[in-house]
Amino acid sequence: MSQQLANFVWGIADQIRGVYKPAQYGQVILPFTVLRRMECVMNGHRPDLIDLAAKVPNEAALAAKLRRDFGLHFWNTSSWTLKTLLGDPESLADNLIDYVSAFSPNVADIFEQFGFEKTIRKLDENDRLYLVVDAFADDEKVDLHPSALSNAGMGQLFEHLIYKFSTASNETAGEHFTPRDAIRLMVDLLLAPDSDVLSVPGTVRTIYDPTAGTGGMLSVAEERILAMNPKAKVMLAGQELNPESYAMCKADMIGKGQDVNAIRRGDTLRTDLHEGVQFDYCLSNPPYGGDWKAAEEVVRKEHQSGFKGRFGAGLPRISDGQMLFLQHLVSKMRPAQAGVPNSGGRAAIVLNGSPLFTGGAGSGESEIRRWLIESDLVDAIVALPTNMFYNTGIATYVWLLDNAKPAGRRGRIQLVDASGLGTKMRKNLGSKNKELLSGDRRTIAKLYDDFTDGELSKILEPADFGYWEITVEQPLRLRFEVDADGIDAVLATRALAKLEKPDAAALRTALGTLVGQVFLARNDFLIALRKAMTAAKAPQSTPILKAIWTTIGVHDDNAEICRDAKGKPEPDPDLRDTELVPFRDTIEDYFAREVKPHVPDAWIDESKTRIGYEIPFTRLFYKYVPPRSLEEIDADLNRVTAEILELLRAVES
Repeated sequence: MSQQLANFVWGIADQIRGVYKPAQYGQVILPFTVLRRMECVMNGHRPDLIDLAAKVPNEAALAAKLRRDFGLHFWNTSSWTLKTLLGDPESLADNLIDYVSAFSPNVADIFEQFGFEKTIRKLDENDRLYLVVDAFADDEKVDLHPSALSNAGMGQLFEHLIYKFSTASNETAGEHFTPRDAIRLMVDLLLAPDSDVLSVPGTVRTIYDPTAGTGGMLSVAEERILAMNPKAKVMLAGQELNPESYAMCKADMIGKGQDVNAIRRGDTLRTDLHEGVQFDYCLSNPPYGGDWKAAEEVVRKEHQSGFKGRFGAGLPRISDGQMLFLQHLVSKMRPAQAGVPNSGGRAAIVLNGSPLFTGGAGSGESEIRRWLIESDLVDAIVALPTNMFYNTGIATYVWLLDNAKPAGRRGRIQLVDASGLGTKMRKNLGSKNKELLSGDRRTIAKLYDDFTDGELSKILEPADFGYWEITVEQPLRLRFEVDADGIDAVLATRALAKLEKPDAAALRTALGTLVGQVFLARNDFLIALRKAMTAAKAPQSTPILKAIWTTIGVHDDNAEICRDAKGKPEPDPDLRDTELVPFRDTIEDYFAREVKPHVPDAWIDESKTRIGYEIPFTRLFYKYVPPRSLEEIDADLNRVTAEILELLRAVES
């Protein structure tokens, strides 16, 4: 894609200034660009298409013949073109609508999703339609024929237009497409183990993206495979929620000769429109921190069905659905078959840092990590440079999933720190100011392929990510000393506040007889309390007694331990603590080493022990940088002070 072409196409928006706000330009520019691409793809075949459509009334037979004879997956039975439409200015709107409606049913919804008929009418009513059609009909300046603009170039043109549109409307461009350099890295890593297989003539590979956007990931993956093996057959499939992105993705598939019916519109989490179908490769860039409220009912139902559904491992918090997409991808990977070479599926998904560590032991997020790691589905995780994406500068990570790892990688997970790589861009694109050039991608691919421990690569086992969360209890020790404030506090508790006035008065009298006494044992206090309550004829139910001793009692290390009916020490909730014990350790050794020396009477409540998993990426690659010496700091201060004094002298002179 030439920048000149991109600027010219976007420059057509000057014709609609005033009729549309800048934030709305995409409503016009994008569907006209799609129409122009489709027209150029059909260029040279129009008479044949119209003739065949008249002779072959059966749509299925017509579609098969067009694929066989012309490599086309759609057709248009109208004789109109953008250029010939200009010959009848008075009927331009009606004729353009007729032209668009003559497309085959499998692509008609592209323009429906854009609301194109409404756009045409609005442009016509404001005397702008002729100007826009005339601009797009320019064969020299807007030549979108595949011979002039490759599929990759067309994808880049779409992305450029969406970026301009999103910037003008203050939307997030990254919700619609992923930078090509990031996609190329994901594809390189995804295909790396299969380079030998992909070079075999006649190889067939299926690729799927549940968050397809404009189809960038699908396009790059196909181009990469065909570059490795021009005789390979690649079949693409995807699903996209955004109507404009869906329309452009479908249009892009048309230009590639792909089956446009494999691109479907809908919320992937709510409805898997490719249910029951699995793929060799999966790619995805789901929304970061996007909630899944719209799909909650369906997601929870699938979770409750266990692994019969997609989300059996667990549910993340409702505010972030990234880990649902992780589970969805696992369900879409082609299953491995014992004894069948090259079976199984792989997936690459780019996520922010949240799925690495969010959620404590036992949480939905931790349980999902546990399932992925214990099932040996995580092949590698690669930390990307910050500021790689158009709409965010936060840290991002590529997760590589594999359900049939090579023998040397089984039972192990590779972490690659590529956060320090990348090349600074001369001009920012939104938040993106770094890109991964071919050399950067080769470096990362080599780190992955070498599969060795080093400064930027760590080879770990499941036990390196797991831990026990243990609950450490300390005995309850209470001192009891009744005073006027304590009596008021007792009578204000929920258990006693509703007492009848005589009972409350009797209780106040009973407690008053204990003022000035100090008890270091709960049993001694309760014995004295009951005697006083009996003498004052105050009620003595269990809830009342508990409200009194829990309100009056305060922690005292010198007090006796409070024990239950079986003589076991009761825990002090205020002293309760949790400890995280790595799987590489043992609970017993950790407790004896880290806890007992400091709190000898502590114990572990084993009923509360839980298993957790996290991936402490930053900690594993942390490099200690010693602080500068005081001498060095003093020298810098002296130097700066001298410079300031010199400047002051110059001013005074």
